[in-house]
Amino acid sequence: MRTSFALAVLLYAVSAVAAPRVRNDTYLMLDNIVGAQTVTVRDDGRVQAEYAYDDRDHGDRISAVWVLAANGVPLSYHGSGNDYMKAPVDERYWVEGGKARWKSLTESGQSNDTAAFFLPANPPPEYFGVLARALLKAPGRRLDLLPDGKASIEEAGELSLGEGAAQITLRHYRINGIGFSAWPVWLAPNGDTWQASLWASTVPKGNEAAVSRLIAAQDSAESAWNARLARELARRPAGDLVIRNARLFDARDLSVTAGSSVLVRGERIVRAGPDAQVFAPGAEVIDAQGRFLMPGLWDNHQHITGVDGLLDIACGVTSARDLANDTDAFLARLARFDAGSEIGPRVVRAGMIDGRGQYSGPTKLHVDTPEEAIQAVDWLADHGYQQVKIYMSIKPALVPLIADRAHARGLRVSGHVPAYMSAEQFVEAGADEIQHFNYFVLALLWPEVKATNQHSERFGKVAARVRDFSPDQPRVREFIAFLKKHHTVLDPTLGLFEMRLSGDPKKPIPGLEDVVPRFPPAVRRSLRSAAYAIPKGEAAAYREALPAMYRLLKAAYDAGVTIVPGTDGLAGYLLHHELELYARAGIPAAEVLRMATLTSAQVMGVDNQRGVIAAGKQADLILVDGDPTQRIEDIRRVRLVMKGGTLYEPARIEAALGIAARRD
Repeated sequence: MRTSFALAVLLYAVSAVAAPRVRNDTYLMLDNIVGAQTVTVRDDGRVQAEYAYDDRDHGDRISAVWVLAANGVPLSYHGSGNDYMKAPVDERYWVEGGKARWKSLTESGQSNDTAAFFLPANPPPEYFGVLARALLKAPGRRLDLLPDGKASIEEAGELSLGEGAAQITLRHYRINGIGFSAWPVWLAPNGDTWQASLWASTVPKGNEAAVSRLIAAQDSAESAWNARLARELARRPAGDLVIRNARLFDARDLSVTAGSSVLVRGERIVRAGPDAQVFAPGAEVIDAQGRFLMPGLWDNHQHITGVDGLLDIACGVTSARDLANDTDAFLARLARFDAGSEIGPRVVRAGMIDGRGQYSGPTKLHVDTPEEAIQAVDWLADHGYQQVKIYMSIKPALVPLIADRAHARGLRVSGHVPAYMSAEQFVEAGADEIQHFNYFVLALLWPEVKATNQHSERFGKVAARVRDFSPDQPRVREFIAFLKKHHTVLDPTLGLFEMRLSGDPKKPIPGLEDVVPRFPPAVRRSLRSAAYAIPKGEAAAYREALPAMYRLLKAAYDAGVTIVPGTDGLAGYLLHHELELYARAGIPAAEVLRMATLTSAQVMGVDNQRGVIAAGKQADLILVDGDPTQRIEDIRRVRLVMKGGTLYEPARIEAALGIAARRD
């Protein structure tokens, strides 16, 4: 018995020593808890992370296990599950026979550099803490990455949380080389990883209230970086500026006039006309060398964060509309755009309001009662918003109340058509605009399809059925006539549907095949098509879905329905492709350019300031190689951008973001 007792004590002691360390994290989108991460560290060197979240029927679900060398570099990694779009994930990395090897569902390779750090395409949040700790141990705090790239790390300060014995001090680090800008990571003395951003944060459970302080500290470091870029990349002419020898596009009559000049003084255009009629003694002169000169572009569907402002300006987008964002840091960012301490477009603010429930959208303005609805609209109006975006889980009965209050406060109304409400009912209740072209198709499927807050309905049913509708069908003609009669604006985001319905997860986002290879390695891997899995037997329907949308969009255009281009995706570059898709649908290229300039300004009520190059207007314009009225693809070839009289060279902005130079 004494032997058995001693053995039991020994086994208990061993189990106590070998007990794994487990950390439970909360995953948040804005202020909403949507998922969790559990990290288990075992004495045998294995680390396991279980990570999952739900975002309106989407969301990652990753189970990963890795083993690290003494220097913190992975010896092995295996992650499996699904990505945000529910596509399968299975990534492996191992060292064997003196070589580092990796394999996933989309790529495979090997390298002799076994000291490099393997970065998966779909890692759990904890893995960025692993990278940070490995970089801190590395010579010069730099590491080569596999499959490609290099990373470095820099200290950015510290932050104390809690009080007394419970106080901890987090150290803030910025990882360079895995994105367009530095990736923020916080490390605790006990080895915990904390991460925060406007859209996604992962912190140890019970510390959710600390996210706002982390973001504020990160914003300070990011603002300093942005301010430096603004000083280096923006050039303000010392006096008058004349752009001479240009081919001037007039969005009012779609004319293109060679031998044109524009005189800019400060933030305004003084004169635009033939070269011989535009002069200013002592002015700086830019010879356009016959390039195409047009107003700056609009992207009417963005969610601006990170380096989106830089990407916009690099692509000639001088005006944007943000259709849902954080209500704190976002407003501070816009103030920096306006002050010139951060590079970005002029931004129209559209705040999102949604109801509570399983499919609620990422917003801080959730309403379920008339009183809450009125308060939300008033908050937006009081904070300088120009538009209300209604989301899918709003109770239909609240829509007229929201619309009436918004209109009374001078705000436009748009949105996703709420579930259990038809598009006609939405417009008749007061909506001025409909976001996303799938809601055009869902109008044709009503009342068969009502639960449109579920992605299987708002995307799956659309993909399966849109080819059934042709422009000559009475129901289609009737709905288009309804939109025209009510002056309803469409924000189609066709590029989003091309990616989701006909994209290939093994390839870059459609339309960006020539752009993505120029991006930093880690960004390249993240910009694959986020396509839905095609249900069995529906391959033909999915293949024909986008062409069917083209036909319907062209019919709406032909009938005089107002269309404004937006992306809801990668800033800048995806807008160029969105315009290409409209031309592919049969809309004349010059008309597409008008949509992206004057029409957008008219819809937002600022056409007295923007949208054309004419005397008295704001000096927002771009120089383009080629002629996008004849070949819409030339819109990608932006060579010079002016916003409010300040000049930017896209090539220099791209270089600052780690984007390789164009070859043409």
